[in-house]
Amino acid sequence: MATTDRHATTLALAHALSAAERGLAVIPLSHSKLPALRSPHHEDPHPAAVCHGECGRPGHGVYDASADPLRIRELFAAAPWATGYGIACGLPPHHLIGIDLDTKSGTDASAALREIALRHLFTIPATVVVITPSGGRHVWLAGPPDAVVPNSAGRLAPGIDIRGAGGYLVGPGSRTEHGVYSTVPGTAHLPPAPCPPALLRLLTPPRRPPHHEHPHEPRLAPAPDPSHQRGQGLVQFVLAAHEGQRNTRLFWAACRAYENGMGEDLSPRLTDAAIRVGLTEREARSTIASAARLTGHA
Repeated sequence: MATTDRHATTLALAHALSAAERGLAVIPLSHSKLPALRSPHHEDPHPAAVCHGECGRPGHGVYDASADPLRIRELFAAAPWATGYGIACGLPPHHLIGIDLDTKSGTDASAALREIALRHLFTIPATVVVITPSGGRHVWLAGPPDAVVPNSAGRLAPGIDIRGAGGYLVGPGSRTEHGVYSTVPGTAHLPPAPCPPALLRLLTPPRRPPHHEHPHEPRLAPAPDPSHQRGQGLVQFVLAAHEGQRNTRLFWAACRAYENGMGEDLSPRLTDAAIRVGLTEREARSTIASAARLTGHA
């Protein structure tokens, strides 16, 4: 292995150990940003697809992630070609959520996030921000322990990917085939800031109501099936909103409608439903138009 590669591996290990000191669980990555250790089951006649490390061997991707310095050194010793490290999302103590703002999709992902923040009345707090070699940004946020944020690509808006439970972020200091990941000056030593509640609601699937509800508590409708009666479920989803949920539910429903090819047909019914739960016609039309833009249907 070349001296420069050994140097990159040494630096990656040092950065990974530093991240572990902050409670972040890490794994070694190759220069392609993929887990450096190959699955121990890749040659098995019947691969243990459901094995998440129970076999005791390394090579299970994010399931190998650890904040234990001894374990981290063992993982890097098994992958001397590693030039970076990944930080597992969704694990305690931070329950990390990564907002990946891409620059390669032909859209302004940062502007899209600002528009979403304005629409839903939240701001991104001061937190760790990592610059990618392509000029993108990874915004680190902390989630609550009881929320499971799924991974997604472009669901929130074109060019915005979400790294949640089962995903990982490339750690700052990692060297890849495209360059080095680094933190935005002044953010390296910040803790991951709590995810704004309004943003968290957009990132998590709508909660289904409990089996036994208090008779005086507002009932949340289950997440609708967009194919049900050509959008009737989405309309009912908006109609079930109460104060504090109306705009968020309308935006979510409109996005799902456009993604399923019925945005234009369903817009009048969604607008009417939004007006019935308390939004003005102007607010409803503006929110639906924003959903159309963010899903590429404007």
